[in-house]
Amino acid sequence: MTFIQAATHTSTQKSRLVLRQLNSGDHDRWDTFLQSSPTGCFMQSWAWSEFKELEGYQVFRYGVFVEDQLVGGSLFYFYPRPHTANLLSAPGAPFLLPEFEAIAMPLLLQQAETLAADLGAIALRIEPSLAKKPAFLQDFVRAPMDLLPSETLLIDLRPTDAERLAAMKPKGRYNLRLSQRYGVTTQFTTDSQTIPIFYDLFWETVARQQFFGEPYGFFINLCQTLFAANLAEIGLATWRGEVLSAMLVVYWGDRATYLYGGRSPNHAHVMPNYALHWAAMQRAQARGCILYDFYGYTQNPSHPYAKFSQFKRQFGGTPTTTIGAHDYFFYDRLADTLIGLLQRGQK
Repeated sequence: MTFIQAATHTSTQKSRLVLRQLNSGDHDRWDTFLQSSPTGCFMQSWAWSEFKELEGYQVFRYGVFVEDQLVGGSLFYFYPRPHTANLLSAPGAPFLLPEFEAIAMPLLLQQAETLAADLGAIALRIEPSLAKKPAFLQDFVRAPMDLLPSETLLIDLRPTDAERLAAMKPKGRYNLRLSQRYGVTTQFTTDSQTIPIFYDLFWETVARQQFFGEPYGFFINLCQTLFAANLAEIGLATWRGEVLSAMLVVYWGDRATYLYGGRSPNHAHVMPNYALHWAAMQRAQARGCILYDFYGYTQNPSHPYAKFSQFKRQFGGTPTTTIGAHDYFFYDRLADTLIGLLQRGQK
């Protein structure tokens, strides 16, 4: 088991800050700690890390403690790829209590560098759920691509249904009421038998809109892992016996996230997507969530997300941007990798 220590102090006493590897006994404690903050990301949850292990990733879980108090940490993910510049990644991380950020981050970096040397990674890519880049991440540089959408649209679920209806765009409000007049019905379930129904609609949408889509096995692993942890549900919208729209919603802390979705081109006039998202918001509210996260979103009309962002905008909400992915390079590893690539290129 890994232990790294650093001296620190509080206003009342000197303490010892300890980084150690988390074990199965820390599962609930880690999840509870993360869910206590609005910046704690579901991709740092224990269940998500188990899903990533099913996908072939190596997972390394570390917590930072003061005595027996958990004050921060990170789950690191690594997927080995031959003859490429491999990365150690931490989507949604690091997560540190503010008073420990400056001294805990070097401990995490030290551990990440040790892992990188063992694994052959050239950099650590993080993506914390922060609106501004803090001083303790000053040695990180903006990554060329994000692991998570850096822009999203958030719906506040604390107002009443009537207040949220009033906050919608007129067209969105009209289309929602149209779906209700047509009698579109919705349901939310963790029944694995609905995974192929969801996937068929998801893949149909991928093909129609020509964007990247994950394979079926990905959703089998994802859904079954998150369903077992009570962290996700599939939502379906049905009209006259035909499922027209489907979504996968993830629940984490005070937030429900619309992670994936798909819609049939049939009977578009009954507006099944409006009925389904409205029901998802009501469902999330009933579970105690205060935010509905539309996830991928953009205000840029030339962005690939522009078309479905226009739909999401009909529900009102507040656009929110995070700092995006940032890289910390391990320069010894980077130099070795570049030399290796040059040598292979000369053969």
